[in-house]
Amino acid sequence: MSGLLEVIALHPADAESAEAGGADRVEVCGTLEDGGMSPTPQLVAQVRRATTIQVRVMVRLREGFGTDGGEAVRLRGLMASYADAGADGMVLGFLNGLGEVDARLVEELIDDGTWPWTFHRAVDACLDTDKAWDTLRTLPRLDQVLTAGSARDVEHGLGDLIARAKGDPWSASVMMAGGGLHPDHVPWLARAGVRAFHIGSPARPGGSYKAYVDADLVRSWRTLIDDEVRHRPAATA
Repeated sequence: MSGLLEVIALHPADAESAEAGGADRVEVCGTLEDGGMSPTPQLVAQVRRATTIQVRVMVRLREGFGTDGGEAVRLRGLMASYADAGADGMVLGFLNGLGEVDARLVEELIDDGTWPWTFHRAVDACLDTDKAWDTLRTLPRLDQVLTAGSARDVEHGLGDLIARAKGDPWSASVMMAGGGLHPDHVPWLARAGVRAFHIGSPARPGGSYKAYVDADLVRSWRTLIDDEVRHRPAATA
């Protein structure tokens, strides 16, 4: 059994190199401002033509994790355009004014689609993360939660990620560790039952987003993840 490896792609060339290095999926972003913003549908189409692996697209137009009715209409239109451009799924997550997962809004946004989707690191900004994860469990078609276990990074959230994965098989089954992920985090997470991992700057020379994704760096993560996951029992939801 191997784990899932997702790589951030800002260009078609990133997607090509991610696939060459053995990634399972790319997350397409237009920019990396404030943790990632939506790309144009044209970029999504270009990435789709450049790779055969799964493509998920960031759905986010402003800083923070809130939105409003007017923007929600635009977001739904964008997601329809992304699906038409060949995206396999979406990446989104919004909170309400109380710092909770905005389940009503999210369900409204995804209602028109049939694709699977990832709830991104907005979960790490929730005031009550246990309540947030309970809410995520109820959302339709959600199959991945990108989380660092902390609003800062995996280094600070590693203990929480491990405890959640060990304590709840469903959380372990959907958890995708990312946000400052280091190679030495992977064995601990794999032992806890985590099977999905997300990288951005570690896939690029010098860790710089000014450089394209490097296939050899992706391959080193592919090998590490597979070696650690292969001999660990999977969580049973």
